[in-house]
Amino acid sequence: MQGADKHTGLEALNQKVSALRAQVEQEGTAQYQQWLPYLKRPPFAHSARNLADYLALRKHDLRPLQRELARLGLSSLGRAESRVRENLDAVLATLSRMLGRGRPPYPRPEDFFAREAQLEAATQELFGPGAGPRILVTLPEEVATSPALASGLIEAGMDAARINCGHGDPTVWSPMIAQVRRASEGRFIPILMDLSGPRLRTLEVRADRRLFSGDLLVLAAQPDLGDRYPFWTTIGLLEALRGLQVGHRVFVGEGKLEARVEQVEPEAVLLRVVSTPPKGFKLQPEKGLNLPDTPLFIEPLSPKDLEYLEFVVQNADLLGYSFVQRPEDVERLLLELEARQPMRLRGLVLKVETAQAVSNLPELMIRAAGRWPTAIMIARGDLAVELGYERLAEMQEEILWLAEAASVPVIWATQVLDRLVRKGTPSRAEVSDAVLAARAECVMLNKGPYLEQGIRVLSEVLRRMQDHQYKKTPKMRPLKAWSQVAR
Repeated sequence: MQGADKHTGLEALNQKVSALRAQVEQEGTAQYQQWLPYLKRPPFAHSARNLADYLALRKHDLRPLQRELARLGLSSLGRAESRVRENLDAVLATLSRMLGRGRPPYPRPEDFFAREAQLEAATQELFGPGAGPRILVTLPEEVATSPALASGLIEAGMDAARINCGHGDPTVWSPMIAQVRRASEGRFIPILMDLSGPRLRTLEVRADRRLFSGDLLVLAAQPDLGDRYPFWTTIGLLEALRGLQVGHRVFVGEGKLEARVEQVEPEAVLLRVVSTPPKGFKLQPEKGLNLPDTPLFIEPLSPKDLEYLEFVVQNADLLGYSFVQRPEDVERLLLELEARQPMRLRGLVLKVETAQAVSNLPELMIRAAGRWPTAIMIARGDLAVELGYERLAEMQEEILWLAEAASVPVIWATQVLDRLVRKGTPSRAEVSDAVLAARAECVMLNKGPYLEQGIRVLSEVLRRMQDHQYKKTPKMRPLKAWSQVAR
């Protein structure tokens, strides 16, 4: 009886996995067919097919099935990002053998691990040869006049250099690029130039004191409010005013001030402040605004971006695309690039920094990587404000999974080892964050007075984790830490 029960249980499990496999193939194929017009790069087509399968797989609640498989030593679906059909086929092959139905073949190793190889190839295409996560460093402008600084960053372990086009202009960027090229001594150090995108920021302000919870803050189109309100600011991108509605949240200064829309007028929006730091918030020009509840149909290429685009495509290796949110935004950039051939550019970096970009991420990757080598950057600072810090924790994981399914490299960005780079000593929390960053293909450091030290520490953390973990999969190398600590 026990044997019959066991056989019945295995048969039921086999049917569940078979039904899931058939559903994934049907839905994945349908999605893949819709993407075909955008898949102009043959190497990416297989990855796109796997992404379609992964989206189909993750529509299901797999938790009960995972427990059943784990009991039999078959729990592999939790690491199926890069091999959806292959994983399902391997499980089915084992179940068939356990049921005595012959010896169906397992996926070939070269098929099972094919997209791991494709992801590594994509990483090398964008960031050059190497092993493990690359270190991308935001260059300080002092590099332009300091050969020693450029050499020091490379010697410390910088694998790629980033120029933020929100600051400076070609007269500053040209010598920065030249110093890095010269200091690399034949080694390929790709230059990423980040277009600044549309800047939703405070412009002119009036603030008699610091803002606190309960205060009224006015966003205005023109600075003609006089003395009617004690706190007001004009803003760039007036389109944002037209999208705001009563109840929408507005964050200012990287989320330090939170307010809600209380009233909408033709040329102004009245906000009620609901949260500030304990000592209040000092309203100043050039403070960033985030509107997580407000759809923003804003042109992602600003006039300034278009002005500098010719320089970027002729001098940079990678182009960072800020504020990309919709598939149409990708098409807009591709049109501009097609009009600027020939160029030095070898790849694109899509910056995921809004809730809308997260919701459209599969389509953004298909539109971009289907025609250009592409990476995505998880802009965790903006995402934390847009999504809330609670949701950011899970969302950065899901972004990593989707990108792995598509064989698209990921740049883990914002405040990595921030205290160390700025003050010379790291916090325990940011070292733990750097450990998590090792699952991305590239990790970004921002500039600061202790930047070289930050590069060295990050390089050592990534080197150690490379021996232990690949994505979600432990490598299971022998544990040596205990004997080393004892010494």
